[in-house]
Amino acid sequence: MHNTQQILEAKDFIMSKINHRPTIGLILGSGLGTLADDIENPVTIPYTEIPHFAKSSAVGHSNELVIGQLKGKTVAAMKGRFHYYEGFTLDEVTFPVRVMKALGVENLMITNACGAVNTSFNPGDLMLITDHINLVGTNPLIGPNNDELGTRFPDLSQTYNPGLRHLAEVVANDLNMKIQQGVYAWWSGPTYETPAEIRMIRTMGADAVGMSTVPEAIVAVHGNMKVLGISCLTNMACGILDQPLNHEEVIEVAGKVRVNFIALIKGILEKME
Repeated sequence: MHNTQQILEAKDFIMSKINHRPTIGLILGSGLGTLADDIENPVTIPYTEIPHFAKSSAVGHSNELVIGQLKGKTVAAMKGRFHYYEGFTLDEVTFPVRVMKALGVENLMITNACGAVNTSFNPGDLMLITDHINLVGTNPLIGPNNDELGTRFPDLSQTYNPGLRHLAEVVANDLNMKIQQGVYAWWSGPTYETPAEIRMIRTMGADAVGMSTVPEAIVAVHGNMKVLGISCLTNMACGILDQPLNHEEVIEVAGKVRVNFIALIKGILEKME
């Protein structure tokens, strides 16, 4: 469980670099980090400089925290995240969420690039996450509970905030943008799922599958933050089409859908209170 002292040390270091406290956090997934380039008056802090932040090496991530203004709101954007498959502990994966909370973030938008399991979805679609299935068999809150950070047994019945989701629907509608909604399954990776595993995941009721997001969402809810999850569906999951999967394709499709993704996020920020 996270150590309050370490969270405060990271928070104080970041506060020493910025003039405005962020109220909205963004975790930008594979190929989606360019949104951070639109942040005005940015203060960019490499993760390597922030006390107690892990060091990531994931492809398609640039690994820095960018804090500044976007659509009139002060945001803290993570360009790149830590993944369980890289060998990080879930404490390390979710530590930045704790730090964002300490900085003043109340609303957290978590994004990812992932595979579509629902055969009525298409690569390039954006999906609002309505709920998740944790298939990894572990949980970021395992261990002694730090009561200063949250309750021992958090309720996950509304992990992905209905109000924020409705706001995203309204914005998508205004932009004439088709947006899917569905359940996200968390897979440890780094292998893609087998065709049999995808059949299992579909039977369980998941619409998309990916290797991130769920640990951060759980910790955000534990810290009483509101979460909005948005997936960029970059490919059909294994076994749906008769073709192998590769990470280059994921980054490429995320790049193509980036314009829609950025428009959606900016529209949501504009409408946020």
